[in-house]
Amino acid sequence: MSRRSKDWNIGLAKDLRNPSFAREFIIAAIEEGIPLKETLVKVIKAYGLKEFSKKTGIASSNLTRLNNTKANPTLETLQKILKPFGLVI
Repeated sequence: MSRRSKDWNIGLAKDLRNPSFAREFIIAAIEEGIPLKETLVKVIKAYGLKEFSKKTGIASSNLTRLNNTKANPTLETLQKILKPFGLVI
């Protein structure tokens, strides 16, 4: 993803807290060929790690591992992350 201004990122973070917007953001990113992990990290950061952890029932430490390029989330983890947005794998 290209570098954006601070104001743009703040606005995007606010928009991503809306589940409908986040859903469309995730779908658009996939269609554009942006890696799913990269997209999910941005969405999780917008919500806040602790809040998203509570929302999905996934431990914060497991969500943090998504940012690690060598970590590969399980299908079950991905499904839990995508569920609040009405998406399934």
